[in-house]
Amino acid sequence: MTATDPALTALANGWAALYLLYGRIEGHIERALQSEHDLSVREYSLLDVLSRQHDDEGGHLQMKQVADAVVLSQSATTRLVTRLEDRGLLSRYLCPTDRRGIYTNVTEDGLKLLEEARPTNDAALREALDEAAQNPELAPLVRAVEAVNAPLVLRQP
Repeated sequence: MTATDPALTALANGWAALYLLYGRIEGHIERALQSEHDLSVREYSLLDVLSRQHDDEGGHLQMKQVADAVVLSQSATTRLVTRLEDRGLLSRYLCPTDRRGIYTNVTEDGLKLLEEARPTNDAALREALDEAAQNPELAPLVRAVEAVNAPLVLRQP
């Protein structure tokens, strides 16, 4: 048996706890969104990210930026966009200044569903964090999540 570096063991344990917290939160939100709104966590996240676009310069995201924001590959993001477009929640159009670019917007139906689903998402997140805070191994991570105030900023390539 070989000795393990305690620092590496601590890192591995920290990562395992973070992964456990993420899985619990995602699973809790997924169940709530699916049962109340027929949306997955990824679908909700995509609608949320795309709803924040604007018409000013640089206000529309390229597919790679969208993929980064929802933590999916570009191909998985494209399939997700297509699925939501088929449901009438998203629409695509050619960029008016660069005909090679295709942008995606949330439709009125998509915005309505997002508005209806947001309280469910927020409540499920709060419930999952409160539940995880009862676990001594996860409580410090919950406090760290609660302490983060900065909005996620998408960087332009």
